[in-house]
Amino acid sequence: MTARVRSLSLGFAILRLLASSGAQSLTEVARALQLNPSSCLNLLRTLVDEGAVDFEGRRKTYRLADDWAATDVFGTGKAQTLIERMQPLMTHAAKNASATIGLWQVVPGQRVRLIAHAECDAMLRIQLAEGQRQPLGSGAIGRALAAAQGLDDGEIARRFAEVKWQKVVRLRDYIAEVRIAQTCGYAVDDGAAFAGVCSVAVALPHLTPSFCLSASLFSGSRSADEVKNIGLALLDIKRAIMES
Repeated sequence: MTARVRSLSLGFAILRLLASSGAQSLTEVARALQLNPSSCLNLLRTLVDEGAVDFEGRRKTYRLADDWAATDVFGTGKAQTLIERMQPLMTHAAKNASATIGLWQVVPGQRVRLIAHAECDAMLRIQLAEGQRQPLGSGAIGRALAAAQGLDDGEIARRFAEVKWQKVVRLRDYIAEVRIAQTCGYAVDDGAAFAGVCSVAVALPHLTPSFCLSASLFSGSRSADEVKNIGLALLDIKRAIMES
């Protein structure tokens, strides 16, 4: 039997994190991998010295070096391929629904990151910044992912507790909404995660790593039937991707 070299394993864990999540600060890497900041800094400096990671001094972030990223050894090309397939469908849905459509990827550290989006041409619309992150249990995305992953109440409660909600949300109601999402295929959050924003989300559990589609619109701007139709439109995108 051979002993596992922990520092080597952690080095590869950092590379996988940077490949899937993009540029990260020392604090973000240490938190995601549950490392002591001092130990994490030593690992990052070693990876920089070996040419596998680049340090961006102005932003104080670390990213996968271009030569390593080009090899696609960590499968980052899968996300780009998905974006290319999804973008026309997202653009069409954004226009029809007069909403902002986002594609989110689950990343290590119990978070999701926006990797692509499409906006409608309305004068007033929700704007999203690619690269932004939010807790794994937050908003409609959190409910949709929990539903698709078939989580038990305990794990749902753990994710729920990590979210800083904008208005009071009872855990039992959140769990009930996850169960509803398991039945109808989409989840809704109306201003609980982000004040004034209603979001609708559909998980894409058949893809690895996990992804989720969202639609963002102003709270109170649509009827219940219109929100339902947006959820159904996101489900149509999901089916189109699964069948292609």
